[in-house]
Amino acid sequence: MNINELKTKQANKEKIAMLTCYDFSTAKIMNQTEVEMILVGDSAAMVMHGEASTIPMDTERMLDHVRSVVKGAPDKFIVADMPFLSFRQSIDCAMNTVKAFMQAGAHAIKLEAVDGHEALIKHIVQSGIPVMGHVGLTPQFINQFGGFKVQGKDQTSYDKIMADTLKLQQLGCFSVVLECVPAELAQKITLETDLITIGIGAGNAVDGQVLVVHDLLGYPSSFSPKFVRRYLHVEHLFKQAFNQYVQDVKQGQFPNDKESYL
Repeated sequence: MNINELKTKQANKEKIAMLTCYDFSTAKIMNQTEVEMILVGDSAAMVMHGEASTIPMDTERMLDHVRSVVKGAPDKFIVADMPFLSFRQSIDCAMNTVKAFMQAGAHAIKLEAVDGHEALIKHIVQSGIPVMGHVGLTPQFINQFGGFKVQGKDQTSYDKIMADTLKLQQLGCFSVVLECVPAELAQKITLETDLITIGIGAGNAVDGQVLVVHDLLGYPSSFSPKFVRRYLHVEHLFKQAFNQYVQDVKQGQFPNDKESYL
């Protein structure tokens, strides 16, 4: 999968499916599916490392996740998330992170918000690197927002999200994630820009959708936003398998003769 194929799908009104992924084993399975795009998200901080937000994620840990996913899913279009403050210190510092992600095998990078990033986004694009923007609920700004809240419900916020998205297009981004925004706003952005719009809690009128893979699979979580649909409930399946294993061990039924070297 490459960027031209994604643009063709957009032009043909074919919905694009994106999921997060953070490890080799899951990526290897995902590579055998019809998922087109993989986001190696800084959400790894929460679902892989037990943090309360994405803010503790750093570049080195992100690079480990990117390398693992690239090895497991060579046929997918892989986007690497720029972690908290990795693109706010200087263009040189940010470009070192971008370079590391691209050399690790990512096909594009994603960064949150627009204000103060204009020169950097333009520089990255002019360096030949596809950039995906992210507006609406941007988790790295969670302390400023005061929690995980829908954005764009009042006119000021609505206009700001629209203006930021238009700015991303002007700066040369190929795509944008619209997170937790009203469906009507997401539809307007999709109709009025050339960007590949990827929604998460943004209705069905966008070009594609993204979900955190752990949410889709039903891993244990106290965080269950409205936009999540659970396609599996692995928490129950995992506990069932773990308890069956314990029972087999305690009753001397594992390993049996077929599972032993005689």
